[in-house]
Amino acid sequence: MRTTERLVLRPFREEDLEPWAALNVDPEVLTYLGGPLSRDECDQIASAVNERYASDGYGFLAVERRSDGAFLGACGLTREQWYPDDLEIGWRLAREYWGHGYATEAAASWLEHGFTALELPRIIAVTDSPNLRSIAVMRRLGMTFDHEVELEEDGVPFRATVYTMTAEAWQACRK
Repeated sequence: MRTTERLVLRPFREEDLEPWAALNVDPEVLTYLGGPLSRDECDQIASAVNERYASDGYGFLAVERRSDGAFLGACGLTREQWYPDDLEIGWRLAREYWGHGYATEAAASWLEHGFTALELPRIIAVTDSPNLRSIAVMRRLGMTFDHEVELEEDGVPFRATVYTMTAEAWQACRK
């Protein structure tokens, strides 16, 4: 479990599964994330996240607001098929929690974990090129544009923008 000023980043709990499923069918949340997920798919993702975190010390953990325990979504480090040698930082929050800096705060905590505890040389972030909200989070984190590329997920191609941060750049941002 990780904590920030306003957030708790932790494994999924049973009570998270309903709001997790709800945000994974919201068309606005899913604009750049593919189609809606069934409740069973959401439950399987949450279970796999918890297993990954227990075994590897990273994952796409639940994000909870400290002030009231509200489930906001998920954020963390994952290993994706298109860049298997890198860990990717990502976030997915329910729409009502957008615009409050929660994604940036949670992701900054994961960057710290990746560069200190996991001793990663770099961390990447990948989003659909038109997803300006996610690109803005990447920039606020101090990540820099790396390249654009055509990627494919579940047989569907998409134009992706990739940002990166090295351990050295992260150290420099902290000074």
